[in-house]
Amino acid sequence: MIRRIFVTALLAGLVAGLVVAGAQQLRLVPLIAAAEVYESADAAAHATPAAATSAEAGAGHQHMAAAEPEWEPEEGLERIAYTVLADVLAGIGFAFILTGAVALAGLAGRETDARSGVLWGLAGFAVFTVAPSLGLPPELPGMAAADLAQRQLWWIGTALATAAGLGLIVFRRERALRGAGILLLLLPHLVGAPHPAEHGGSVPPELAAQFAIASIATAALFWVVLGGVGGWMWKRLA
Repeated sequence: MIRRIFVTALLAGLVAGLVVAGAQQLRLVPLIAAAEVYESADAAAHATPAAATSAEAGAGHQHMAAAEPEWEPEEGLERIAYTVLADVLAGIGFAFILTGAVALAGLAGRETDARSGVLWGLAGFAVFTVAPSLGLPPELPGMAAADLAQRQLWWIGTALATAAGLGLIVFRRERALRGAGILLLLLPHLVGAPHPAEHGGSVPPELAAQFAIASIATAALFWVVLGGVGGWMWKRLA
């Protein structure tokens, strides 16, 4: 069983990671690059008055060592390589979660193949993309956002509540438990996602909307491939 889970997760995660990396390069990366242009222009516009004020005040810090910029991959092949690596590692990580759920279902007598694997993938898409995106849509650089820790906490709570809710609705027959599942699906959104005190940012709303749609579509592709390949491999290794 351990070998079956390990091999299935590695193969499915590798394939899905490579597929989504290609989709990101075609659609998401150009949108991110466009947002970074707006972000840089906004940062320069805000830095100019501060620089002028500093010069007029005669601060006398000409010899102060400049702060070292944070490391980031070089544009081109290096950045693409790191992006692909991150996508593959993320794909393998999510594949282990999905394959573990498939294994637990198998212990309960539920067989999984490529077709049912796609359904598992759609469930993962609902848990990790659709439900969190209802409160926190995918964001571009330069967009106003709430505190990172609060967003992460809400995202994790939403994913856990959605997974538990779907599990109760799909795998249980008791009305009370299915009702509890529906309540779990609604609970994070009744609580509400954290949002910044002031909305806006340097990114045009049209660009932000394009990025959100493209990100969700790319995630759907990722989960369908992950579930389909994972289900096929799981059945093959039976």
